Amino acid sequence: MNQTPRRACLARRLDLVTIIASLGLMISGCSSLRLAPSERAKQNAWLHQRTAEVAAETATAEQASDQLQSLTKLSGLQSRAFTAYCGLPKEYPPAETTEQILAQANWQLAQSALAEATERPGPWDMADTLLEIGIGVSALLGGVYGTRIAKFLKEARAKSQALREIIAGNELFKQQNADQAQPFKDAQANQSPETRQLVAQLKA
Repeated sequence: MNQTPRRACLARRLDLVTIIASLGLMISGCSSLRLAPSERAKQNAWLHQRTAEVAAETATAEQASDQLQSLTKLSGLQSRAFTAYCGLPKEYPPAETTEQILAQANWQLAQSALAEATERPGPWDMADTLLEIGIGVSALLGGVYGTRIAKFLKEARAKSQALREIIAGNELFKQQNADQAQPFKDAQANQSPETRQLVAQLKA
């Protein structure tokens, strides 16, 4: 059976899926998406487990109330899920003793991991990632259609970057020329509602 029609059909589907996914992410935003846990996140999750374990050991050694001992033991058990989810770090923070766990470096690690965890990949980042994936898959497909799709996606990436730079430049102009903000808005008055919505979401 001739594989060319099948390859062409696959290439067209890949093209369509990549475009739809890119536009969908840019329009809907990425609030529900997260990147894979970083090394910092893995270190913090493992350190949380060690902190909970040492807290449980300390509560037992100091003959704390039954309630406090149960709480720390439960915390230690719960913390294992965080480590299992994030995976083990490549380098482990010193955490053999209470003093090591309470070191200033570990407080800083916890704070930076928290700040990192609240971040989301922006629509530009996700669109660029999808375009890169599409280009890579197109290269694997090879042939005329793979080359065409790769060329199309590279052009789409270049246009996306150009749009990003234009929007950033416009925002910088409005910040530096506050007295021209209203005339600038008036000049954009003829934009369609769809365009306004897209630009507003891309700026967010």
